Amino acid sequence: MDGLLILALETASGCGSVALTQGGRAQGRLLAEYSLYPRRSHSRQLLGLVQALLEASAVDWEAIDAVAVSQGPGSFTGLRIGMAAARGLAFAAGKPLIAVPTLDSLAASLPPLKERVCTLLDARKNQVYAAFYNTFQMDESGMPQRLGPYLVCASASLLTRITEPVICIGPGLAVCDESFIKHPLLRPAPPAINQPRAAMIGFCAAELMRHGAQQVDPQPLYVRASEAELNLVAQGKTGGGA
Repeated sequence: MDGLLILALETASGCGSVALTQGGRAQGRLLAEYSLYPRRSHSRQLLGLVQALLEASAVDWEAIDAVAVSQGPGSFTGLRIGMAAARGLAFAAGKPLIAVPTLDSLAASLPPLKERVCTLLDARKNQVYAAFYNTFQMDESGMPQRLGPYLVCASASLLTRITEPVICIGPGLAVCDESFIKHPLLRPAPPAINQPRAAMIGFCAAELMRHGAQQVDPQPLYVRASEAELNLVAQGKTGGGA
């Protein structure tokens, strides 16, 4: 088989997945993909599905070139579970671990478009994680060019950044304010491609590796502090003032 063989995990969203991919975005092949039932913890299914995936594909660990994982942002618990599982699998098999930002993978699932692209994930608290991309232009790592930082904000505040037609993709669109969804410059991507997928994580990881990406101990991309961290900060301020 031609192209890098990647075992990929996606646990940043409620419905996670595992996949085995061959090659990159342009000519890659999906060999197998299993989805995780969203109402059960990823930790209770993930490793079992990885084993089933490899057995169904008749692929052994020696043939795999790397393990890839969805880096986030997304569910804090899901990201921790996915990253821990990916680290363990990569270490045990002696394979590289490649982390792919989840918002980047959503942009990469679209073909080159003349319009800008806005990727969206549910950040809870009436907020979304978002980023803007030019999918017609690739960056030095072979991924759609990101236009600015990763954001976490109310969807209505994103409207100040939209001055030209934009394609929106991602499950975060479902929790956006009506003023955002009905904005005349916005056009939603087909619902069938709105979910982050392990398959695209694998294709993107192959691109990153092909362009020379070398990651040492990648960390989850949270974008904002967790509730526990915010509580510690609040307690520290309270204690400092006593």
